[in-house]
Amino acid sequence: MPIVTGLSGNEMFCLRAKGYDPGDMVIGNSVWSLGFAKSITSLAKTLAGGEVTQYTEWINNGRHRAFEKLMREVEQRGGHGITGVTSELVMHPMGLEFLSIGSCVHPTEGEPRVGEFSSSADGQGLYCQLDCGFRPVRFVFGNVAYSIGLGGGLAGGFRSLARGEVKEWSEVFNHTRHLAIERISAEARTAGANAVLGIRTTTTPFYGSREMIMIGTASHHPALPPEYSQNPITSDLTNQEMWNVIRQGYCPIRLVLGVSVYSIGLAGSFSSLFRSFISGEIKEMTSLIYDARENAIAKIARDAEACGADDVVGVRTYIKNLSGGVVEFMAIGTAVKKMPGIETLSEALPPQAVMQDSDTFLEPSLGMSAYNLNTGAG
Repeated sequence: MPIVTGLSGNEMFCLRAKGYDPGDMVIGNSVWSLGFAKSITSLAKTLAGGEVTQYTEWINNGRHRAFEKLMREVEQRGGHGITGVTSELVMHPMGLEFLSIGSCVHPTEGEPRVGEFSSSADGQGLYCQLDCGFRPVRFVFGNVAYSIGLGGGLAGGFRSLARGEVKEWSEVFNHTRHLAIERISAEARTAGANAVLGIRTTTTPFYGSREMIMIGTASHHPALPPEYSQNPITSDLTNQEMWNVIRQGYCPIRLVLGVSVYSIGLAGSFSSLFRSFISGEIKEMTSLIYDARENAIAKIARDAEACGADDVVGVRTYIKNLSGGVVEFMAIGTAVKKMPGIETLSEALPPQAVMQDSDTFLEPSLGMSAYNLNTGAG
């Protein structure tokens, strides 16, 4: 039978350069119903605010079940490793489908079998990891379902009447995002890894709350100091970005993030509304967004200093309007430091490792490329 793989030509080229041949695409899925009792219990927790543990555990179990089925299919097909592993939620009328997809790989004839692995990295990203000396171990994720809650919403609502940070909302968002980091680190530590690479973060609405999930590849590098066995490196750099950072003598050590929720205040809202009718700068909003951005960036700088980093790279900023005059601002990046013994094997990446593949099947009514789920984190 011919091999049916989700790997592109660029991925196949990169993996073959590291001693792997393509194998079959594999799928693991599981459709779950939340159930009436759990819905009522979770609703009560949603109103209370903070982590909705019932949702977190329910989603976590469903994601793990789909991944376990994926790995059984890999075993049945004799796969040595699997790349581009995803963990998706798909809503159906009768329930929620947990879905994992990836593509098997096999050692090229004559190459040794080093150790079986699963990875969220696609073939190009996996090339970069291997060229930096990291051995992929296991696909890992950390998730948390959370809600501002009625209490936080009321307190934050009153706080939002005055200009400045809405600390109740900032604390909820900061705490939940750090919980996801702690949980993905714990999975990596359990797998015997000392790094989690290529972390990709997604937040989605879920029954009146939101779920944040971070997925990545738990990996091991023999030259990392022993402390990282207990507190693994976390990095949200793409694997290509990480390769360039390591090539310059730095190593990622910690994913850092900061969240600030700011309100323009009741008086500021009226003033901004009046100014919006005339041409020119709305100074109240300019000042608000500037302060929120500075606060979020200051938070990641403090996190980086606490872990002994030299710099923070790849910083990205996101802004979201929560309600009239209230904005959430998040900054996220990777703290790096000079580290001897961590270096790339090659002097340059091949073009195939950085080329972007294009979708060739489009469905405009879906607003995306045929809802392609078979795309791992680069």
